[in-house]
Amino acid sequence: MAPLSEKILILLREYYTICKPKIWLFEGQNVGEQYSEQSLQSVLKQALQKVGNTKPVTLHWLRHSYATHLLESGTDLRYIQELLGHSSSKTTEIYTHVSTKSIQQIKSPFDDL
Repeated sequence: MAPLSEKILILLREYYTICKPKIWLFEGQNVGEQYSEQSLQSVLKQALQKVGNTKPVTLHWLRHSYATHLLESGTDLRYIQELLGHSSSKTTEIYTHVSTKSIQQIKSPFDDL
């Protein structure tokens, strides 16, 4: 689960109007079949080639990146845990690494004295 951007919603509505999916929003080659994980990985690989990226990237890496961006923008770890569907906060704490950027933004309580 993830919040849906208004910009993405507009694009999804256009896609839906044009493609008219029957069961799944993103269907595979055959009507009624889900888009396969292999196909998604292939689309990601093609997109990376178009932008000249040579680093290895996986779909799961995108999930990790999303969580990291949320954390760095100040989203509470508990909300990230809920979005990622983790039952334990320990899983989320391990999954979302804390960046140096975030550590540098921590304000000392002594600054408020």
